[in-house]
Amino acid sequence: MGGHDDDTARTPGTDDGRALRRDATADLHGPQPPHRPDGAQATHRAEAPGAEDARPSHRDDTADPDGRQAARRDEAPATETPQPGRRHDPLAPDAEQAARRAEATGTEGRRPVHRDDTVDADDERVLRRDEAVRAAVERGLLGAEEPIVGLLDVAGIRDSAAELRAAFDAVVAPGTPVLHAFAVKASPLVPVLRLLHAEGIGAEVASPGELALARAAGVPPKDTVLDSPAKTPAELREALALGIAVNADNPQELDRIDALMRSAPSRSPLGIRVNPQVGGGAIEALSTATPTSKFGVALRDEGARDWVVEAYRRRPWLTRLHTHTGSQGIPLSLMAKGVAEAYALAEEINRRIGRPQIDTIDIGGGLPVNFTSDTTTPTYAQYARLLREVVPGLFDGRYGLVTEFGRSLLAKHGTIVARVEYTKTAGGRPVAVTHAGVQVATRTVYAPASWPLRIAAYDPKGRPKEGPPVAQDVAGPACFAGDLLAAAHPLPRLDQGDYAAALDTGAYYFAHHYAYNSLARPPIYGFATDREGNTAFATVRRAQTLQEIVAESGGAQASALTDL
Repeated sequence: MGGHDDDTARTPGTDDGRALRRDATADLHGPQPPHRPDGAQATHRAEAPGAEDARPSHRDDTADPDGRQAARRDEAPATETPQPGRRHDPLAPDAEQAARRAEATGTEGRRPVHRDDTVDADDERVLRRDEAVRAAVERGLLGAEEPIVGLLDVAGIRDSAAELRAAFDAVVAPGTPVLHAFAVKASPLVPVLRLLHAEGIGAEVASPGELALARAAGVPPKDTVLDSPAKTPAELREALALGIAVNADNPQELDRIDALMRSAPSRSPLGIRVNPQVGGGAIEALSTATPTSKFGVALRDEGARDWVVEAYRRRPWLTRLHTHTGSQGIPLSLMAKGVAEAYALAEEINRRIGRPQIDTIDIGGGLPVNFTSDTTTPTYAQYARLLREVVPGLFDGRYGLVTEFGRSLLAKHGTIVARVEYTKTAGGRPVAVTHAGVQVATRTVYAPASWPLRIAAYDPKGRPKEGPPVAQDVAGPACFAGDLLAAAHPLPRLDQGDYAAALDTGAYYFAHHYAYNSLARPPIYGFATDREGNTAFATVRRAQTLQEIVAESGGAQASALTDL
């Protein structure tokens, strides 16, 4: 970003002066919590996942309910002008600024929110988000020259990872190997993958690019699962050479794996993906267990079940079974039904071939996200308990377990914030023209009925804006009429210089840039709270430059067509 140097920002208040690197490979771990006795410290940070034999790794540590971050500090004045002779670092909280804020507000930074207060985890997340927006404006990360950013809540991501692990630890038999593999497609950002792995989460990949990202993040092969309906021989060869788990999508792919295993046996855990054909949900495009879904072996098609059983009988190295019913718009009852079908098939296969060959069931992911409010629902704990009720045999210790959650781990911990460049009226309705549209919210713009977003209003200083709700359009910068984040959306009337925030966009939104109008990829920052209650930022992905846009659009080959 222009005007932001590349040296290290030191966070005040940490004993070791631990730095947050401000580059594309920034460590998102953020400032660490105060030292605790060994047992408590272990529950705050997950141990590195995985068993050496490439089976899923068991987590017998539990989530720390008291480890959440503090809520935002009181309202503060706008950014100061840097003093002569002192470098102004927009990414690091300024101790002098914090002292002046404390004097102005009568507080020492922000007041931490503890479990005995009346603020729950969802409220804490809102408070952290509000403070991050204010701090981003104050430090120049967001403003007239930087009119759009993506923000990721590091504490919230950690909390979600801990909640996922704790939910399944509560229902599996002691010693059960469990691997939670994050669906990389939900947020293909290397610092995010590294943060999740540090919190005990592996990676589910579905392309060579996603595998490269997972490897760059340091996710080891034993904590990686490869799924895709169109794996090439080269992809399969690489996965088998590395020892990555592979779920074969169809009989022809299994034939390819046969040939590769004959030429070079692999230690990769291998399985077959089946489509239980239990039906779809509210969003057809995300329903993967319909009668005609492109994924997996269609289990209810004539002869398919017998083919699957015979495939396992002939291949003792097939030890896993995989299914995934769908994601957003799928009710928990249907997800559980799909898992129950896969469990019943595993039992049938092991019984018919006369040996306990299938030792691990991959149940996929798909937990839907509540986009209508800040409440986290459904929860991992609710889903895990439902699975235990519907499929009790899955949790008796005979099967290892793999999950592949994506959206539910990240969505509520991301926010797109865009400056209101202009306001006007059309047909009597107010319109706020912002810098966030189809390039960062592609699904919402093209399918608003399926992917509606909540919008929050902030004033020019980044503070939550108050006022009576006014139905207004929140428009993006792209040159087509449908480029709207929201239509007739009730919120305090936005004015020029205000900010509009698209909430719950941590997955499948700003990390997935759509280059309409050659709009630049916005910068993405992770944020965390230090011991002094200040917000620290780290660059996850820097803003795309105009030179990079030209280069990616064939700038170096400008004469390629005219020279033919």
